[in-house]
Amino acid sequence: MASTADFVALVTQLPGVTRSDRERFTRWQVGGHTFGYLWEPTRTVGLKQLLVDQLGLVAERPEVFEVQFTAGAFGWVVVHLDHVERDELAELTFDAWRLTAPATLVAARDDVLPD
Repeated sequence: MASTADFVALVTQLPGVTRSDRERFTRWQVGGHTFGYLWEPTRTVGLKQLLVDQLGLVAERPEVFEVQFTAGAFGWVVVHLDHVERDELAELTFDAWRLTAPATLVAARDDVLPD
């Protein structure tokens, strides 16, 4: 299963990412826009997804994913790291970053997942 260290290792491989430590969580941004959160004490991350993907993930595996909030066409999901493999976390993290990053960064990265 994935760990908080796995998430940090994955997210920091993506270009243009900045980290902002808060009292209870860490916020991850690209191009000045948030795409992820990390709550170390609960071993969970919040990731931006398309609304349709949010609904599908939560419906398919509610023990792994839960609805965090929605904003327009985007549905944020809480991911319980104890129930997800690192490779799936890499895909979800990359998707969240790609939905948020400037087009030039996305084009330069192509479809290369963090490992």
